[in-house]
Amino acid sequence: MDRRTLIVSGLITAVGAPALAQRSDDQPYEPRRYDDPHYNDPGQPAPGSEGHPQGSRAETYDRDEMVNKVSDFMGVTAEAAGGAIEHIFKDNGRPTGYIAGEEGAGAIAVGLRYGRGLLYMKQRPTQEVFWQGPTLGFDVGGNASRVFTLCYNLQYPDAIYRRFPGVEGSAYLIGGLGIQYQRAEDVTLAPIRAGVGLRLGANVGYLSYSRTRKILPF
Repeated sequence: MDRRTLIVSGLITAVGAPALAQRSDDQPYEPRRYDDPHYNDPGQPAPGSEGHPQGSRAETYDRDEMVNKVSDFMGVTAEAAGGAIEHIFKDNGRPTGYIAGEEGAGAIAVGLRYGRGLLYMKQRPTQEVFWQGPTLGFDVGGNASRVFTLCYNLQYPDAIYRRFPGVEGSAYLIGGLGIQYQRAEDVTLAPIRAGVGLRLGANVGYLSYSRTRKILPF
């Protein structure tokens, strides 16, 4: 190949490259849908959070789904799980999500509670959740327990990260499982605990849910 042929080939390449790049850029971009079950990109904001418009309303779980999940996770009979779920469903209806986790707590009048679990929602990415908070009351003792929390009117996972005060007079003990409601604005949480004994009805306080573990519970 002589020098003239090399020069002509170089000019063709230099002129053609921008045109190829332009054609590639003209291809339409198809963003990934947040409600795609395969979506699990933690770098993208959740629906309703800053930078992402409010998405469709979250799907709900029926009674049988929750009874089976509570029974399996807590290691209790379907009858015990069914009694607790029946009570919660009567008060709140069908949940939009749930948290399955474990926690430790202790108190001498003033107590602390720390926990960790996974938040599940249909057509939403599973997220890790930590919670911590103080308790006050006639309360002495300590315990470690599994916690299964039903979430109501939670439309996207990031809405869980806030402080949830306990609802006064909402503590119940049904079938050996403790239930206590927490509420922040229009979101209600119904934690179900196993092995809490008499600590359930003897304290008031709040839980702060966060993305990372916090030493201070406030």
